[in-house]
Amino acid sequence: MGLFSCTNHERHRSSWLSALLITCILSLTLPLCTAIQLDPEDPDSIKAAAGQAAHDMLTFYTGNQTGDIPGNLPDPYYWWECGAMFGSLLDYYYYTGDAQYNDLVTQGMLFQTGPNNDYMTPNQTKTTGNDDQGFWGMSAMSAAEQKFPDPPSDKPQWLALAQAVFNTQALRWDTQFCNGGLRWQVFTFNTGYDYKNTISNGVFFNLGARLAKYTGNQTYADWAIKAWDWTAAVGLMSQDYHFFDGCHTTLNCTDVNKQQWTYNAGVYLLGAANMYNYTNGSDIWRERVNNILNQTSIFYSPTVPNVMLEIACEPYNTCDTDNYSFKAYLARWMAASTKMAPWIYDGVMEKIRASAAAAALQCSGGPSGTFCGMKWTDGAKWDGTRGVGQQMSALEVMQSLLISKVAGPVTNATGGTSKGDPSAGSGGTFDPRLPQDSIQQRDRVGAGFLTTLVIVSGLGSAWWMIA
Repeated sequence: MGLFSCTNHERHRSSWLSALLITCILSLTLPLCTAIQLDPEDPDSIKAAAGQAAHDMLTFYTGNQTGDIPGNLPDPYYWWECGAMFGSLLDYYYYTGDAQYNDLVTQGMLFQTGPNNDYMTPNQTKTTGNDDQGFWGMSAMSAAEQKFPDPPSDKPQWLALAQAVFNTQALRWDTQFCNGGLRWQVFTFNTGYDYKNTISNGVFFNLGARLAKYTGNQTYADWAIKAWDWTAAVGLMSQDYHFFDGCHTTLNCTDVNKQQWTYNAGVYLLGAANMYNYTNGSDIWRERVNNILNQTSIFYSPTVPNVMLEIACEPYNTCDTDNYSFKAYLARWMAASTKMAPWIYDGVMEKIRASAAAAALQCSGGPSGTFCGMKWTDGAKWDGTRGVGQQMSALEVMQSLLISKVAGPVTNATGGTSKGDPSAGSGGTFDPRLPQDSIQQRDRVGAGFLTTLVIVSGLGSAWWMIA
């Protein structure tokens, strides 16, 4: 090797150090360059950065405090986001081996299972959409796949919880309007009951595909195919694999809202990757994985290459509490998809690597100088926002750098230990016409209210709205 030669590893590290130095020098508004320090090529650096982001994320969690409710975040967060946050902490343990938050995760995830162990909790009826319940179910699924420590034998088990969520949702498949699909909201009295949104159906597809892979049960795969086909037929997925927001039953789903969010593409990507793997390399599912991944290009900055952004709100400063977290799920599911569809690894990691470095630089705010903003394209100039969603997004994209260092998800046939119950949740849970007087005063309107709002006035000509 010549005197001035260097390995790819060294070139990556050199470019990262140069980028950090330049950004710090140019960010004259900061008294010190206090952003999280991350070398994307060094596992120890990645683990330290993820540890800082996880620690800062949990400063917003009060469920482990005396007198508070385990598995619940304070206002302004909705119930679903705590389930999503636990998913990030499950990933944190999976990637780093740091078990310090495991008891907190187990406590919260078991406390919120509800009386029928299906994540239908009576005190959350006004926040329970199919997507809300589904995020808890996906976290339980991740716990089973990642061999997260099993709960005590007298408690609900991770696989059975995921199956219960899936089964309750299969019973809600609605053919009365739009020839199928899940509604956004579970209960008739909630705003959004007349809306069939992509994320609810995507979560159902995702869970079905992963349960098929884990258990080998073709019934789950059949449901996954049904959900995929319906999404395409109703127009929530375009012929070129853009995923839109949702449509109303009152118009027989002819009014597709064409906003595009990162998590919709991500949830279908991981489901499709699992279906590819479950079908032993089906060309159809391979093509679908490739096409979804190609169309995620809409979620990367045209000016800062390979750095993720939430195109529907981030450039316009209109993101809400829910939206701040969405990039977490695209990063999570892109990385996880590489285990099911290995040929996508290089392309995925090119984007994860750049986004993680940018996210770490943006983690430069708050009292510690390490709290994360949302606008990764702004470098070390903190955007002034902080919260669970911003922390979760940075945490997921940074720890996803370790995907090649960990084993793939287990199944019943490859070492999985979580006990399942195929009949869990199949009896149905709650009447959707539940009397309103049974709702507690503390309940709030369902999560992600923005989903039902067509906010395209003023944004109608934006390039991310696909006609």
